[in-house]
Amino acid sequence: MNAVIIAVVVMLALSLARVHVVLALLVGAITGGLLGGLGLATTIDVFSEGLGGSASVALSYGLLGGFAVAIAKTGLPDAMVKLAISLVGTKGDSRKKAASKALIFFIILLISCFSQNLVPIHIAFIPILIPPILKLLNELGVDRRAIATIITFGLTAPYILLPVGFGAIFHDILADNIVESGLAIDRSDIPLALSLPIGGMIIGLLVAVFFTYRKTRTYQDHQIAVDETDTPIMTKKSLIFAVIAILAALVVQLYTDSMIVAALAGLIVIFASGAAEYKKADDIVTDGMKMMAFIGFVMLAASGFAAVIRETGHVELLVEQVAGVIGDNRGLAAALMLIVGLFITMGIGSSFSTIPIIATLFVPLGLAVGFSPMAIIALIGTAGALGDAGAPASDSTLGPTAGLNADGQHDHIWDTCVPTFIHFNVPLLVFGWIAAMIF
Repeated sequence: MNAVIIAVVVMLALSLARVHVVLALLVGAITGGLLGGLGLATTIDVFSEGLGGSASVALSYGLLGGFAVAIAKTGLPDAMVKLAISLVGTKGDSRKKAASKALIFFIILLISCFSQNLVPIHIAFIPILIPPILKLLNELGVDRRAIATIITFGLTAPYILLPVGFGAIFHDILADNIVESGLAIDRSDIPLALSLPIGGMIIGLLVAVFFTYRKTRTYQDHQIAVDETDTPIMTKKSLIFAVIAILAALVVQLYTDSMIVAALAGLIVIFASGAAEYKKADDIVTDGMKMMAFIGFVMLAASGFAAVIRETGHVELLVEQVAGVIGDNRGLAAALMLIVGLFITMGIGSSFSTIPIIATLFVPLGLAVGFSPMAIIALIGTAGALGDAGAPASDSTLGPTAGLNADGQHDHIWDTCVPTFIHFNVPLLVFGWIAAMIF
C-alpha cells in the first residue's frame, strides 16, 4: 500500500476523531515514514528539518496577532462599531429597515475583508464588533446565518485572491511549495489563477444574503456580559496613530515583502506613540501570539509532514499509479484533486496548512496529466482553500460563531459551518474545476 495514502488517511482519521491536529500530523508522518522505509530515527529527523519551512510563516502569524490585539487596544474597532450603529436606524417603515440592513451588511463585509489584507487583524475584530450589535440585528430581524456567511467570506476570499496581509502569507506558502515540488511559477499569476474560484464565492455570498437567508428570523434579546476592565481607552490621538500604524505596516510590507517586518513596524508606531499603553506591551503581544499560536503550530507540523512524504519517494509511485488510471482525463483528475483538498482541509481546519501537503502530490500529478502551470496553481490554491469555510475547527467558522453566539442563540455547526460550506465550498468546487479546464 502506498505510504502517502496511508499517511494522509491516518492523519484525517485522527483529526476527525477529535485528536489534536498537530498530533494527527505527527502520527501520520511517522506512519508514512515507516511504511516508506525511512525508519523511525530518519523520519523524525526529516520531520524536524521540515519544520523550518514554515518557521517564518509562524512568526509572521504571531506578530500579526500581536499587532491585531494592539490595534484593538487603541479603540479603533470600537470607533468603527459606534460609527456603524450611528449610521443604521431601526425605526421607521420597511423600506428604511431594508436600507439599514443593507448598510450594516456592507459595513460588516467591509470590515471582515479589511481584516485580512488592509488591516490584518484576522478575527480579533469579531468579539468587538458583533456582540454589541446583536440587539440591533434582532430589531432588524436579521438571520444570523447571513451574517455568518458574510464574515466567513471576508475572512477567506480576500487572502485567497490578494497578495497583501494574510494574503501575502498564503501566496508565499502556495508559491514556495509549488516550486519545492518541482514547478517554477510566476507569483504574479496566482491572483489571476484564483480569480474564477473567488468569483464562485461571490456568487455564493449573493445567494446566501439575497435568497437563502433573506427572510426575517426572530431572536430573544438576552443580556450580554461585558468586561468593562478590558475596554480600551479611545482618544483622538489613539485613533490617529492606529491609522498611521496600519498605513506604516502596509507600506513596509509592500516595500520589504515581509509581513514580519510590517507587523513590527506597526507595533513600533502604536507603542512609541502611546496609542496603546507601553507598560502593557508584553501582555498585548503575548495575547496576540496566543490567538494565532494554533495556526502557527499546525503550519509547522504540516511542513514536517510534507517533508516526510516527499522523502519516502512514494509520491512519484502514487502519481504513476493515478496517472495510469486517469490517463489523459483532465476533468476527472481535477475533480479528484479538489475533493482530496476538501477532505484534508476539513480535517486540518486550515487552508494555510493544507498547501504543503497537497502541493507535494498535486504538482507531479498535474504535470503528468498535462495541466498548465496556471491550472495547477488554480487547483492547489482552490483545493487548499476548500473546506476552510465549513471546517468546524477553522478560524473562519469559529470566529463568526464566537461573536454571533455571545447570547447563546447561534449554533456553530448548523448556523455557521453548514451555511458556509454550502454557499462557499460548493461554488469553489465548481469554479475551481472550471478554472483548471480553462487555464
